[in-house]
Amino acid sequence: MEIIDAHAHIYPEKIAQKATDTIGVFYDIKMEMPAGTADRLIEEGGSAGVTRYVVHSVATTAHQVRSINEFIKREITEHGEFIGFMTLHQDLSEEEIKAEVGWCIENGFKGVKLHPDFQKFYIDGEDAEKFYKIIGDKLPILFHVGDDRFEFSKPERLVKMAKKYPNVNFIAAHFGGYRCWEDAHLYKGLKNVYFDTCSSLPFISAEKAKEIIDMLGAERFFFATDFPMWDATNELKRFMAIPLSDGDRKAILSENIKKLLKV
Repeated sequence: MEIIDAHAHIYPEKIAQKATDTIGVFYDIKMEMPAGTADRLIEEGGSAGVTRYVVHSVATTAHQVRSINEFIKREITEHGEFIGFMTLHQDLSEEEIKAEVGWCIENGFKGVKLHPDFQKFYIDGEDAEKFYKIIGDKLPILFHVGDDRFEFSKPERLVKMAKKYPNVNFIAAHFGGYRCWEDAHLYKGLKNVYFDTCSSLPFISAEKAKEIIDMLGAERFFFATDFPMWDATNELKRFMAIPLSDGDRKAILSENIKKLLKV
């Protein structure tokens, strides 16, 4: 089966080690990969059978946005297997957001990645709503969702916005909420919310994963690793342990993300 990694972070070579270490400290998790470089992603993913990757990085200040998006643009130009997601920051003005979204669409980006806990904004906050109003149905928005240590990315906040902005396609990472998996039921019935599998399977059972997938619909899930937090070989083993049908497994590994992103 074709395998697409729908959630992978990459960093320029000179800061990759520091960025990877910072993530590990933030989550208090030992990273499975030593540094989040593009070459390492391709090497590790390829050994597990991954052929394409959704890649992104997160701006923690507004002035980083264009430089990060230019970095991702260079990487997707150099690596045909990469699918680029842009970054934004809540301190940008509406005009700046419009301009950045336009530039990224012109340059082949297929989505937006936001991390409320790193960027320190509430998913349902006024400063975030300008993203949804401007982006609309142009690009899906991938959110880090959930973490019981913070309030910024609670699943109920994304649910509220998905209902308010039905034309926006949201991707709720980590089975809809890292460390908040019991809240997955809140997404039931929302047709504009999708989910990925990363940073969850080391912590929940295969049976729990199957329960959430069945509840929300296998057609709404994407396989992902959250590289460099986890490597593709281990994540694929965890995913393959979920008792899914061959059809659902194939859809989650590649078909669903290809359909949403039109790639």
